[in-house]
Amino acid sequence: MNASLRHLLGLGGWNEGVLSHDGANRRNMLLLIQLRWLAVAGQVATILLVHYAMRIPLPVGLLLMAPAGLVAVNLLSAAISARAGGVTDQGLMFALLADVTALTWLLYLTGGAANPFVALYLLQVVLGAVLLAPVYAWALIALTSLCFAGLGLRNRPLALPPTREDALLSLYLQGSLICFVLMAVLLVLFVTRISQNLRARDASMADMRQRAVEHDHIVRMGLLASGAAHELGTPLASLSVILSDWKRMPRLADDPDLAQDMTTMRAELERCKAIVTGILMSAGEARGQAPERTTVRAFIRAVVEASSAEGVAVEIRDQLSQDPAIIADPALRQVLGVLFDNAAEAGARRIVVTLGQAGELLEIMVRDDGPGFAPEILDRLGKPYTSTKTRPGAGLGLFLLMNVIRSLGGTVEAANPPAGGGEVRLLLPLSALAPEEGDRR
Repeated sequence: MNASLRHLLGLGGWNEGVLSHDGANRRNMLLLIQLRWLAVAGQVATILLVHYAMRIPLPVGLLLMAPAGLVAVNLLSAAISARAGGVTDQGLMFALLADVTALTWLLYLTGGAANPFVALYLLQVVLGAVLLAPVYAWALIALTSLCFAGLGLRNRPLALPPTREDALLSLYLQGSLICFVLMAVLLVLFVTRISQNLRARDASMADMRQRAVEHDHIVRMGLLASGAAHELGTPLASLSVILSDWKRMPRLADDPDLAQDMTTMRAELERCKAIVTGILMSAGEARGQAPERTTVRAFIRAVVEASSAEGVAVEIRDQLSQDPAIIADPALRQVLGVLFDNAAEAGARRIVVTLGQAGELLEIMVRDDGPGFAPEILDRLGKPYTSTKTRPGAGLGLFLLMNVIRSLGGTVEAANPPAGGGEVRLLLPLSALAPEEGDRR
Protein backbone atom coordinates (compact mmCIF):
# COMPACT_ATOMS: atom_id res chain seq x y z
CA MET A 1 0.00 0.00 0.00
CA ASN A 2 1.56 3.31 -1.06
CA ALA A 3 2.05 6.29 1.21
CA SER A 4 -0.80 8.35 -0.26
CA LEU A 5 -3.36 5.61 0.32
CA ARG A 6 -2.05 5.09 3.85
CA HIS A 7 -2.45 8.82 4.44
CA LEU A 8 -6.03 8.81 3.13
CA LEU A 9 -6.94 5.83 5.26
CA GLY A 10 -5.37 7.29 8.38
CA LEU A 11 -2.58 4.76 8.73
CA GLY A 12 0.28 7.25 8.80
CA GLY A 13 0.39 7.80 12.55
CA TRP A 14 -2.06 5.46 14.22
CA ASN A 15 0.57 3.73 16.35
CA GLU A 16 2.07 6.90 17.78
CA GLY A 17 0.16 6.44 21.02
CA VAL A 18 1.40 2.89 21.58
CA LEU A 19 3.56 2.49 24.65
CA SER A 20 6.89 1.47 23.17
CA HIS A 21 9.59 -0.39 25.07
CA ASP A 22 11.82 2.69 25.08
CA GLY A 23 8.94 4.80 26.34
CA ALA A 24 8.34 2.39 29.23
CA ASN A 25 12.05 2.44 30.08
CA ARG A 26 11.99 6.24 30.11
CA ARG A 27 9.09 6.30 32.57
CA ASN A 28 10.83 3.70 34.73
CA MET A 29 14.02 5.77 34.73
CA LEU A 30 12.03 8.83 35.82
CA LEU A 31 10.51 6.75 38.61
CA LEU A 32 13.98 5.66 39.74
CA ILE A 33 15.10 9.29 39.72
CA GLN A 34 12.23 10.24 42.02
CA LEU A 35 12.97 7.36 44.41
CA ARG A 36 16.66 8.21 44.37
CA TRP A 37 15.95 11.79 45.47
CA LEU A 38 14.05 10.35 48.43
CA ALA A 39 16.97 8.02 49.14
CA VAL A 40 19.46 10.90 49.03
CA ALA A 41 17.36 12.93 51.48
CA GLY A 42 16.98 9.90 53.77
CA GLN A 43 20.69 9.08 53.70
CA VAL A 44 21.77 12.63 54.53
CA ALA A 45 19.19 12.92 57.31
CA THR A 46 20.20 9.55 58.81
CA ILE A 47 23.93 10.34 58.73
CA LEU A 48 23.45 13.71 60.42
CA LEU A 49 20.95 12.32 62.96
CA VAL A 50 23.22 9.46 64.03
CA HIS A 51 26.37 11.56 64.19
CA TYR A 52 25.06 14.73 65.83
CA ALA A 53 21.87 13.73 67.65
CA MET A 54 22.72 10.20 68.76
CA ARG A 55 26.40 11.07 69.35
CA ILE A 56 27.70 8.05 67.48
CA PRO A 57 30.92 9.06 65.69
CA LEU A 58 30.76 8.49 61.96
CA PRO A 59 33.12 9.33 59.06
CA VAL A 60 30.67 11.97 57.85
CA GLY A 61 32.82 13.18 54.97
CA LEU A 62 33.25 9.70 53.53
CA LEU A 63 29.61 8.80 54.08
CA LEU A 64 28.34 11.92 52.32
CA MET A 65 30.22 10.82 49.22
CA ALA A 66 27.44 8.28 48.59
CA PRO A 67 24.52 10.74 48.39
CA ALA A 68 26.73 13.15 46.44
CA GLY A 69 27.42 10.39 43.93
CA LEU A 70 23.70 9.59 43.70
CA VAL A 71 22.95 13.25 42.96
CA ALA A 72 25.41 13.06 40.06
CA VAL A 73 23.77 9.81 38.88
CA ASN A 74 20.35 11.48 39.03
CA LEU A 75 21.50 14.41 36.93
CA LEU A 76 23.04 12.05 34.39
CA SER A 77 19.90 9.86 34.36
CA ALA A 78 17.72 12.93 33.76
CA ALA A 79 19.89 13.91 30.81
CA ILE A 80 19.68 10.38 29.38
CA SER A 81 15.90 10.33 29.82
CA ALA A 82 15.55 13.58 27.88
CA ARG A 83 17.65 12.22 25.02
CA ALA A 84 15.89 11.37 21.76
CA GLY A 85 17.43 7.89 21.68
CA GLY A 86 15.51 6.81 24.75
CA VAL A 87 16.52 4.67 27.74
CA THR A 88 17.83 1.15 27.24
CA ASP A 89 17.69 -1.87 29.55
CA GLN A 90 21.41 -1.45 30.09
CA GLY A 91 20.82 2.14 31.22
CA LEU A 92 18.32 0.99 33.83
CA MET A 93 20.73 -1.71 34.97
CA PHE A 94 23.58 0.77 35.42
CA ALA A 95 21.28 3.11 37.35
CA LEU A 96 20.39 0.33 39.79
CA LEU A 97 24.05 -0.68 40.04
CA ALA A 98 24.83 2.88 41.13
CA ASP A 99 22.25 2.55 43.91
CA VAL A 100 23.72 -0.79 44.99
CA THR A 101 27.25 0.68 44.98
CA ALA A 102 26.19 3.66 47.10
CA LEU A 103 24.40 1.41 49.59
CA THR A 104 27.40 -0.91 49.80
CA TRP A 105 29.72 2.03 50.49
CA LEU A 106 27.46 3.30 53.29
CA LEU A 107 27.17 -0.15 54.87
CA TYR A 108 30.94 -0.75 54.61
CA LEU A 109 31.62 2.37 56.66
CA THR A 110 28.93 1.64 59.26
CA GLY A 111 29.36 -1.94 60.41
CA GLY A 112 28.89 -3.98 57.25
CA ALA A 113 26.47 -6.92 57.39
CA ALA A 114 25.74 -6.17 61.06
CA ASN A 115 24.05 -2.91 60.05
CA PRO A 116 20.26 -3.35 60.10
CA PHE A 117 20.00 -1.26 56.90
CA VAL A 118 21.54 -4.15 54.98
CA ALA A 119 17.95 -5.23 54.30
CA LEU A 120 17.73 -2.36 51.80
CA TYR A 121 19.41 -4.71 49.32
CA LEU A 122 15.99 -6.39 49.07
CA LEU A 123 14.52 -3.11 47.84
CA GLN A 124 17.06 -3.05 45.02
CA VAL A 125 16.20 -6.65 44.15
CA VAL A 126 12.48 -5.83 44.03
CA LEU A 127 13.12 -2.84 41.79
CA GLY A 128 15.26 -4.96 39.48
CA ALA A 129 12.69 -7.75 39.32
CA VAL A 130 9.97 -5.31 38.24
CA LEU A 131 11.92 -2.97 35.97
CA LEU A 132 14.54 -5.18 34.33
CA ALA A 133 14.56 -8.10 31.95
CA PRO A 134 15.02 -11.47 33.71
CA VAL A 135 18.70 -11.79 32.78
CA TYR A 136 19.49 -8.41 34.36
CA ALA A 137 17.30 -9.12 37.40
CA TRP A 138 19.16 -12.37 38.12
CA ALA A 139 22.48 -10.59 37.64
CA LEU A 140 21.39 -7.98 40.18
CA ILE A 141 20.47 -10.72 42.66
CA ALA A 142 23.90 -12.29 42.26
CA LEU A 143 25.63 -8.93 42.68
CA THR A 144 23.72 -7.91 45.83
CA SER A 145 24.39 -11.37 47.32
CA LEU A 146 28.11 -10.94 46.70
CA CYS A 147 28.03 -7.47 48.26
CA PHE A 148 26.22 -8.85 51.32
CA ALA A 149 28.78 -11.63 51.69
CA GLY A 150 31.69 -9.22 51.15
CA LEU A 151 30.37 -6.89 53.87
CA GLY A 152 30.40 -9.81 56.29
CA LEU A 153 34.08 -10.33 55.58
CA ARG A 154 35.32 -6.76 55.36
CA ASN A 155 33.86 -3.62 56.91
CA ARG A 156 34.53 -0.79 59.29
CA PRO A 157 32.89 -1.49 62.65
CA LEU A 158 31.01 1.34 64.29
CA ALA A 159 32.96 3.00 67.09
CA LEU A 160 30.17 3.07 69.66
CA PRO A 161 30.74 5.28 72.72
CA PRO A 162 30.93 3.40 76.06
CA THR A 163 27.45 4.63 76.99
CA ARG A 164 26.02 2.96 73.89
CA GLU A 165 27.79 -0.41 74.03
CA ASP A 166 25.30 -1.89 76.47
CA ALA A 167 22.43 -0.74 74.28
CA LEU A 168 23.70 -2.47 71.13
CA LEU A 169 20.60 -4.68 70.81
CA SER A 170 18.35 -1.68 71.32
CA LEU A 171 20.18 0.24 68.61
CA TYR A 172 19.89 -2.68 66.23
CA LEU A 173 16.14 -2.90 66.84
CA GLN A 174 15.74 0.83 66.32
CA GLY A 175 17.69 0.61 63.08
CA SER A 176 15.60 -2.36 61.95
CA LEU A 177 12.40 -0.43 62.65
CA ILE A 178 13.62 2.59 60.69
CA CYS A 179 14.73 0.34 57.84
CA PHE A 180 11.35 -1.42 57.79
CA VAL A 181 9.43 1.86 57.69
CA LEU A 182 11.70 3.22 54.97
CA MET A 183 11.33 0.11 52.81
CA ALA A 184 7.57 0.03 53.32
CA VAL A 185 7.15 3.68 52.31
CA LEU A 186 9.38 3.34 49.26
CA LEU A 187 7.70 0.11 48.15
CA VAL A 188 4.23 1.64 48.48
CA LEU A 189 5.33 4.65 46.44
CA PHE A 190 6.98 2.42 43.88
CA VAL A 191 4.14 -0.10 43.55
CA THR A 192 1.58 2.72 43.32
CA ARG A 193 3.44 4.35 40.46
CA ILE A 194 3.97 1.02 38.71
CA SER A 195 0.24 0.32 39.01
CA GLN A 196 -0.48 3.67 37.41
CA ASN A 197 1.91 2.83 34.58
CA LEU A 198 0.24 -0.53 34.09
CA ARG A 199 -3.21 1.05 33.99
CA ALA A 200 -1.95 3.59 31.46
CA ARG A 201 -0.42 0.77 29.42
CA ASP A 202 -3.66 -1.24 29.48
CA ALA A 203 -5.65 1.82 28.42
CA SER A 204 -3.19 2.46 25.61
CA MET A 205 -3.33 -1.16 24.49
CA ALA A 206 -7.13 -1.04 24.45
CA ASP A 207 -7.00 2.16 22.41
CA MET A 208 -4.47 0.55 20.08
CA ARG A 209 -6.72 -2.47 19.52
CA GLN A 210 -9.69 -0.19 18.87
CA ARG A 211 -7.71 1.84 16.38
CA ALA A 212 -6.46 -1.34 14.69
CA VAL A 213 -10.07 -2.46 14.21
CA GLU A 214 -11.06 0.96 12.89
CA HIS A 215 -8.12 1.14 10.50
CA ASP A 216 -8.77 -2.35 9.22
CA HIS A 217 -12.30 -1.21 8.48
CA ILE A 218 -11.00 1.91 6.71
CA VAL A 219 -8.54 -0.15 4.66
CA ARG A 220 -11.39 -2.32 3.38
CA MET A 221 -13.43 0.79 2.59
CA GLY A 222 -10.48 2.39 0.81
CA LEU A 223 -9.81 -0.68 -1.29
CA LEU A 224 -13.49 -0.92 -2.22
CA ALA A 225 -13.57 2.78 -3.09
CA SER A 226 -10.45 2.48 -5.23
CA GLY A 227 -11.83 -0.59 -6.99
CA ALA A 228 -15.18 1.10 -7.55
CA ALA A 229 -13.43 4.15 -8.98
CA HIS A 230 -11.64 1.93 -11.50
CA GLU A 231 -14.86 0.16 -12.43
CA LEU A 232 -16.79 3.43 -12.80
CA GLY A 233 -14.22 4.88 -15.18
CA THR A 234 -15.45 2.91 -18.20
CA PRO A 235 -19.23 3.55 -17.89
CA LEU A 236 -18.60 7.24 -17.17
CA ALA A 237 -16.48 7.52 -20.29
CA SER A 238 -19.21 5.76 -22.30
CA LEU A 239 -21.86 8.15 -20.96
CA SER A 240 -19.65 11.10 -21.85
CA VAL A 241 -19.35 9.89 -25.45
CA ILE A 242 -23.11 9.28 -25.70
CA LEU A 243 -23.91 12.77 -24.37
CA SER A 244 -21.51 14.31 -26.87
CA ASP A 245 -23.26 12.41 -29.69
CA TRP A 246 -26.69 13.50 -28.45
CA LYS A 247 -25.66 17.17 -28.39
CA ARG A 248 -24.68 16.90 -32.06
CA MET A 249 -28.07 15.44 -33.05
CA PRO A 250 -30.21 18.32 -34.47
CA ARG A 251 -33.57 17.05 -33.30
CA LEU A 252 -32.30 16.79 -29.71
CA ALA A 253 -30.23 19.97 -29.75
CA ASP A 254 -33.20 21.98 -31.07
CA ASP A 255 -35.43 20.95 -28.14
CA PRO A 256 -34.80 23.51 -25.34
CA ASP A 257 -35.92 21.16 -22.56
CA LEU A 258 -33.76 18.30 -23.78
CA ALA A 259 -30.82 20.65 -24.31
CA GLN A 260 -31.17 21.89 -20.73
CA ASP A 261 -31.38 18.31 -19.44
CA MET A 262 -28.26 17.33 -21.39
CA THR A 263 -26.39 20.32 -19.98
CA THR A 264 -27.38 19.27 -16.47
CA MET A 265 -26.41 15.66 -17.20
CA ARG A 266 -23.04 16.83 -18.54
CA ALA A 267 -22.38 18.87 -15.36
CA GLU A 268 -23.33 15.93 -13.10
CA LEU A 269 -21.22 13.58 -15.20
CA GLU A 270 -18.22 15.86 -14.87
CA ARG A 271 -18.80 15.98 -11.14
CA CYS A 272 -18.83 12.16 -10.96
CA LYS A 273 -15.61 12.03 -12.97
CA ALA A 274 -14.03 14.58 -10.60
CA ILE A 275 -15.04 12.45 -7.60
CA VAL A 276 -13.57 9.33 -9.20
CA THR A 277 -10.37 11.23 -10.06
CA GLY A 278 -10.15 12.46 -6.46
CA ILE A 279 -10.43 8.90 -5.14
CA LEU A 280 -7.70 7.68 -7.47
CA MET A 281 -5.48 10.65 -6.59
CA SER A 282 -5.94 9.90 -2.91
CA ALA A 283 -4.94 6.31 -3.61
CA GLY A 284 -1.80 7.58 -5.34
CA GLU A 285 -2.81 6.36 -8.78
CA ALA A 286 -3.06 9.69 -10.63
CA ARG A 287 0.72 9.94 -10.78
CA GLY A 288 0.90 12.41 -13.61
CA GLN A 289 -0.51 15.28 -11.57
CA ALA A 290 1.65 17.37 -9.25
CA PRO A 291 0.46 18.26 -5.75
CA GLU A 292 -1.91 21.23 -5.78
CA ARG A 293 -0.40 24.10 -3.83
CA THR A 294 -2.90 26.55 -2.36
CA THR A 295 -3.59 28.55 0.79
CA VAL A 296 -5.87 27.95 3.77
CA ARG A 297 -8.41 30.57 2.68
CA ALA A 298 -8.52 29.37 -0.91
CA PHE A 299 -8.79 25.76 0.17
CA ILE A 300 -11.76 26.38 2.48
CA ARG A 301 -13.49 28.52 -0.14
CA ALA A 302 -13.06 25.73 -2.70
CA VAL A 303 -14.49 23.16 -0.27
CA VAL A 304 -17.49 25.38 0.45
CA GLU A 305 -18.13 26.06 -3.25
CA ALA A 306 -17.89 22.36 -4.11
CA SER A 307 -20.31 21.34 -1.36
CA SER A 308 -23.55 19.75 -2.60
CA ALA A 309 -25.52 21.03 0.39
CA GLU A 310 -28.36 22.68 -1.52
CA GLY A 311 -30.50 25.30 0.16
CA VAL A 312 -27.89 25.93 2.87
CA ALA A 313 -26.17 29.29 3.28
CA VAL A 314 -22.50 28.85 4.18
CA GLU A 315 -20.69 31.81 5.73
CA ILE A 316 -16.93 31.94 6.20
CA ARG A 317 -15.63 34.01 9.10
CA ASP A 318 -11.96 34.64 8.56
CA GLN A 319 -10.01 35.31 11.77
CA LEU A 320 -6.62 34.40 10.32
CA SER A 321 -3.86 36.95 10.71
CA GLN A 322 -2.09 35.44 7.68
CA ASP A 323 -2.86 32.99 4.89
CA PRO A 324 -0.45 30.02 5.22
CA ALA A 325 0.46 28.04 2.13
CA ILE A 326 -0.70 24.41 2.21
CA ILE A 327 -1.11 21.39 -0.03
CA ALA A 328 -4.75 20.76 -0.97
CA ASP A 329 -5.24 17.39 0.71
CA PRO A 330 -7.91 15.42 -1.23
CA ALA A 331 -8.93 13.39 1.81
CA LEU A 332 -9.38 16.50 3.94
CA ARG A 333 -11.37 18.15 1.15
CA GLN A 334 -13.71 15.15 0.95
CA VAL A 335 -14.40 14.79 4.67
CA LEU A 336 -15.02 18.53 5.10
CA GLY A 337 -17.52 18.33 2.25
CA VAL A 338 -19.21 15.39 3.97
CA LEU A 339 -19.41 17.48 7.14
CA PHE A 340 -21.36 20.20 5.28
CA ASP A 341 -23.61 17.62 3.62
CA ASN A 342 -24.39 15.97 6.96
CA ALA A 343 -25.41 19.33 8.43
CA ALA A 344 -27.75 19.92 5.48
CA GLU A 345 -29.28 16.45 5.80
CA ALA A 346 -29.88 17.08 9.51
CA GLY A 347 -32.00 20.11 8.65
CA ALA A 348 -29.52 22.98 8.94
CA ARG A 349 -30.18 26.05 6.79
CA ARG A 350 -27.13 28.04 7.77
CA ILE A 351 -23.53 26.96 8.35
CA VAL A 352 -20.80 29.21 9.74
CA VAL A 353 -17.19 28.21 9.13
CA THR A 354 -14.73 30.10 11.36
CA LEU A 355 -11.03 30.04 10.54
CA GLY A 356 -8.48 30.79 13.23
CA GLN A 357 -4.93 30.01 14.23
CA ALA A 358 -3.59 29.08 17.66
CA GLY A 359 0.19 29.04 17.48
CA GLU A 360 1.14 26.34 14.98
CA LEU A 361 -2.39 24.90 14.89
CA LEU A 362 -5.04 25.72 12.30
CA GLU A 363 -8.50 25.90 13.87
CA ILE A 364 -11.60 25.24 11.76
CA MET A 365 -14.92 25.70 13.56
CA VAL A 366 -18.05 24.49 11.73
CA ARG A 367 -21.32 25.51 13.39
CA ASP A 368 -24.83 24.98 12.01
CA ASP A 369 -28.35 25.92 13.07
CA GLY A 370 -29.70 22.38 12.87
CA PRO A 371 -31.02 20.19 15.70
CA GLY A 372 -27.52 19.41 17.01
CA PHE A 373 -25.95 16.04 17.77
CA ALA A 374 -27.85 13.29 19.51
CA PRO A 375 -26.35 12.20 22.85
CA GLU A 376 -25.39 8.78 21.48
CA ILE A 377 -23.45 10.47 18.66
CA LEU A 378 -21.41 12.56 21.11
CA ASP A 379 -20.78 9.53 23.32
CA ARG A 380 -19.50 7.46 20.39
CA LEU A 381 -17.93 10.23 18.32
CA GLY A 382 -15.98 8.82 15.41
CA LYS A 383 -17.17 5.23 15.78
CA PRO A 384 -18.25 3.62 12.49
CA TYR A 385 -21.97 3.43 11.69
CA THR A 386 -22.97 5.59 14.64
CA SER A 387 -25.84 7.59 13.21
CA THR A 388 -29.48 8.49 13.77
CA LYS A 389 -30.14 7.75 10.08
CA THR A 390 -31.54 4.39 9.10
CA ARG A 391 -30.15 4.07 5.61
CA PRO A 392 -27.35 1.51 4.99
CA GLY A 393 -23.84 2.90 5.42
CA ALA A 394 -24.96 5.88 7.47
CA GLY A 395 -22.57 7.16 10.14
CA LEU A 396 -19.37 6.94 8.12
CA GLY A 397 -18.92 10.71 7.69
CA LEU A 398 -17.72 11.53 11.21
CA PHE A 399 -15.83 8.23 11.31
CA LEU A 400 -13.80 9.16 8.23
CA LEU A 401 -13.42 12.75 9.45
CA MET A 402 -11.97 11.59 12.77
CA ASN A 403 -9.46 9.26 11.13
CA VAL A 404 -8.33 11.69 8.44
CA ILE A 405 -7.80 14.48 10.99
CA ARG A 406 -6.06 12.06 13.36
CA SER A 407 -3.76 10.87 10.55
CA LEU A 408 -2.71 14.51 10.08
CA GLY A 409 -1.91 14.81 13.80
CA GLY A 410 -5.02 16.83 14.64
CA THR A 411 -8.04 16.47 16.90
CA VAL A 412 -11.81 16.65 16.47
CA GLU A 413 -14.29 17.92 19.04
CA ALA A 414 -18.07 17.95 18.67
CA ALA A 415 -20.61 19.64 20.90
CA ASN A 416 -24.06 21.20 21.07
CA PRO A 417 -23.51 24.88 21.95
CA PRO A 418 -26.00 26.56 24.33
CA ALA A 419 -27.29 28.76 21.50
CA GLY A 420 -28.47 25.65 19.64
CA GLY A 421 -27.33 23.69 16.60
CA GLY A 422 -24.23 21.57 16.29
CA GLU A 423 -20.57 22.48 16.39
CA VAL A 424 -17.48 20.63 15.19
CA ARG A 425 -14.03 22.00 16.04
CA LEU A 426 -10.99 20.81 14.09
CA LEU A 427 -7.42 21.48 15.19
CA LEU A 428 -4.73 20.69 12.62
CA PRO A 429 -0.96 21.25 12.80
CA LEU A 430 -0.02 23.50 9.89
CA SER A 431 3.19 21.50 9.50
CA ALA A 432 1.12 18.49 8.35
CA LEU A 433 -0.41 20.54 5.52
CA ALA A 434 2.60 22.69 4.63
CA PRO A 435 4.16 22.07 1.19
CA GLU A 436 7.56 20.44 1.06
CA GLU A 437 10.59 22.24 -0.31
CA GLY A 438 10.37 20.43 -3.62
CA ASP A 439 6.70 21.23 -4.23
CA ARG A 440 6.28 23.91 -6.90
CA ARG A 441 2.98 24.79 -8.49
